[in-house]
Amino acid sequence: MNHNIGIGGKKGPESRRKHLNVACIGNPNCGKTTLFNALTGSRLKVANWPGVTVERVEGETSYEDTDITLIDTPGIYSLTCYTIEEKVTRKCAMDDDIDAIINVVDASSLERNLYLTLQLLELGKPVVLALNMMDVVKERGMELDMHRLPEMLGGIPVVPVSAARRTGLDILLHALIHHCEEGMEEYILDYPPEIEDKIGKLTFLMRKNYPSHCSARWHAIKLLEDDEEVRQDHPISVDSLVDRSYEKEIIQSKYAYIEKVVREILFYKGKKAASTDRIDRLLTHPIWGIPVFLLIMCLVFFLTFTVGDVLKGVFETGLDMVSDGAAGLLEGLGVAGWLKSLIVEGIIAGVGGILTFIPNIFILFLALAILEDSGYMARVAYVMDSVMGRVGLSGKAFLPMILGFGCTVPAIMATRALETEHDRRKTMLVTPFMSCSARLPVYVLFSDIFFPEHPAVAAFSMYVIGMAIAILVALVINGLEKGKVNDSLLIELPEYKRPNARTIRIYVWNKLKDYLSKAGTTIFIASIVIWLVLNFGMSGQVKDPADSFGAMLGRVLVPVLAPAGLGMWQIGVALLSGISAKEVVVSSFAVLFGVANANSEAGMAAILENIHKVDPAFGPLNAYCLMLFCLLYIPCVATVATIKKESGSWRFTLGMMAFQLLLAWTVSTVVFQLGSLIVG
Repeated sequence: MNHNIGIGGKKGPESRRKHLNVACIGNPNCGKTTLFNALTGSRLKVANWPGVTVERVEGETSYEDTDITLIDTPGIYSLTCYTIEEKVTRKCAMDDDIDAIINVVDASSLERNLYLTLQLLELGKPVVLALNMMDVVKERGMELDMHRLPEMLGGIPVVPVSAARRTGLDILLHALIHHCEEGMEEYILDYPPEIEDKIGKLTFLMRKNYPSHCSARWHAIKLLEDDEEVRQDHPISVDSLVDRSYEKEIIQSKYAYIEKVVREILFYKGKKAASTDRIDRLLTHPIWGIPVFLLIMCLVFFLTFTVGDVLKGVFETGLDMVSDGAAGLLEGLGVAGWLKSLIVEGIIAGVGGILTFIPNIFILFLALAILEDSGYMARVAYVMDSVMGRVGLSGKAFLPMILGFGCTVPAIMATRALETEHDRRKTMLVTPFMSCSARLPVYVLFSDIFFPEHPAVAAFSMYVIGMAIAILVALVINGLEKGKVNDSLLIELPEYKRPNARTIRIYVWNKLKDYLSKAGTTIFIASIVIWLVLNFGMSGQVKDPADSFGAMLGRVLVPVLAPAGLGMWQIGVALLSGISAKEVVVSSFAVLFGVANANSEAGMAAILENIHKVDPAFGPLNAYCLMLFCLLYIPCVATVATIKKESGSWRFTLGMMAFQLLLAWTVSTVVFQLGSLIVG
């Protein structure tokens, strides 16, 4: 069947350039996203799939006279699906707007990858096979017959590529465009006679009732597999033909053909390197794997502080210059005092103070990206699967929890991968206890001020405590539910590989871009609001913040926070403002105490001096309890909105917020009271 290259883009004879919409589809860990990044570079657009909150990433590229929109889909093993990610990929593959499919295949694991390939070929759309990781094939002493493989797959283009080294990309795009111009001939994999007879009759019915379908044979096969979604979307009477599910026989036929393909095209197959097995015996060990993970994360935070603090000096110098320059310029222009204060003490101090944490954030994301791209984080999920099961969480719950170290919003979205609503809500409840990157500035600031000899240890303890409390809460819930059985995690351990610099660069830049975007929007607005509530009171503009609306509001919270060692109205204001975004807690302290650069040595000294003016007894124990409170209390408004959208319940969302607030107060109070007895 021919596909018009004009579909999805510029159409008609007046358009000189052609346009293609192409889906990148493949198994997890096949290098699909690395190839996608190699083809599109930084020309990415992130949005949600229509009707769902799974992230959709699109990128633009071009070759000769054709513009190509590439769509990176979630990794799947087959088009028979259950989770939202699998359904999204299947829907994308079947979408009429998709002109062609690049099927990315791990060349070193053809037996596993080709099952999805055979299903994609039955859709009737142009498919180009991108054989990735050919370098691994050579390292293992394997050789592929590149002439026989396309013949056995219906004559589709098969292109060897290396996404990591960016080789074979031009050939891949050329083959894609040429294949779309020629059109895809219907691919037929012969099944046993009984099944083939039924497929033929069902295909006839599909074409009769749905003549526009280009994938009538694929739908016929799915009807024989008793696919619920296909039955609902195509309500035709098939009871006389489909007397039972033929899924098992169809799967066996596909794998029998895959074995035949592999026998004919694969030669000199070697064995997996023994050194990898030795490493995995330690990293995936059910007991030693967890302390190894904690040691690695401890090293990550050591680097976050040491290397990050070296780099932040440049940002501090720049911020001081901006602050002093702005103050001098405004003074020279004769700007009103209140406006000068708003700009210098409000906006520059609030937003600029957050920007000085960029080196620390950069090091953290860089380390996490390297761990992920090397294949290590999949092993962490594997090790934690048994722990998840013991505390009553689905093994799949650890994946959203890992995402929570970056940002809680996509982590909450990732709970859609869980099978039941019950498991999703339990995971939503504990995921916010994972310390997102927004909390890092809070940890950095107060660790540097109150724990100058061991700041990395103090900050890292927040991450460990967050994970421990998440597991403890899940354990309590599981006990109340009397040990309800949950699904375990099925995960493939990818090959260890050298992290791809391009993939890491794109990942880190996207995270930093989100951080900068938040600084320019949420934190900017929050800094102005904080300045207003601290500079205006019942009598109008006030000189002393103690007479402001902010102080009035903060004093209401003092009796509540005092048992936790946080009995300062300034802390109450900072915690309230932190609900907009956790970084705003740092901005609040900068604005509250009129510090232009809270993260500099002078700024930290000024904050400490001002805190001791209000409460001379405020020390490391109080600061640690403040960090604990920031770890455990209500997440940011964006996360709250996502929880409401994902759960579909205000009752659950508000109940979760109340629980987290109570837990934060209880833990901070217990730690402060017990710590006071020990220290005092």
